[in-house]
Amino acid sequence: MKKLRVFIADDHPLFRHGVKTLFLTTPDLEVVGEATSGEDAISLAQSLHPDVILMDLRMPGCNGIEATREIVKTNPQTQIIILTMFEDDHSVFAAMRAGAKGYVLKDAEKDDLLNAIRAVGNGGAIFSPGIASKMIEYFSIAKPAAPREAFPDLTDREREVLYFMADGASNSAIAQKLQISRKTVSNYVTNILNKLQVADREEVIHLVRESRLRDEEMPE
Repeated sequence: MKKLRVFIADDHPLFRHGVKTLFLTTPDLEVVGEATSGEDAISLAQSLHPDVILMDLRMPGCNGIEATREIVKTNPQTQIIILTMFEDDHSVFAAMRAGAKGYVLKDAEKDDLLNAIRAVGNGGAIFSPGIASKMIEYFSIAKPAAPREAFPDLTDREREVLYFMADGASNSAIAQKLQISRKTVSNYVTNILNKLQVADREEVIHLVRESRLRDEEMPE
């Protein structure tokens, strides 16, 4: 039987010990490494190449969302499950955008966790029932973003930050929504202002408003 190689990234020793103990009675899963920070998770994923990473959302330094994003870029064969106590909408969708294939709460039943690891490790995706309901509700009401052609010089993430800016969100609010640091948001804002050749947020709001008006006026 081929075992799924699982890596645990969590800064709580008791939780890591509990997961490792559970795996001792699970013959198809094995723990191949541990990390207590996002930076360590990124580094060790490069050398260990696990099948699945259980990623805590909130760790010292680089958080679980940022670590997930980096690992997916460099180790696309490694699948990531966000494992956390938090079920807020921003975290769920930030995890999805970062490339996570699962989002399971830490108080889930042990069989639910094991089934999630097996499903994701074999190429699937899984979310706990409460989170799945949030996703269905979100996508049933979500409106499509403005077309990429409106601001072709911006990256996807810069465009995402741009629309939050245009809706009046502060850097702190954007950082919370996207689960990234305020410094990272500040860097994106600087890049956006430079690429669009505008001086401040007021001009950004004006540009986006004009773009949306043009889209509404275009004949179908």
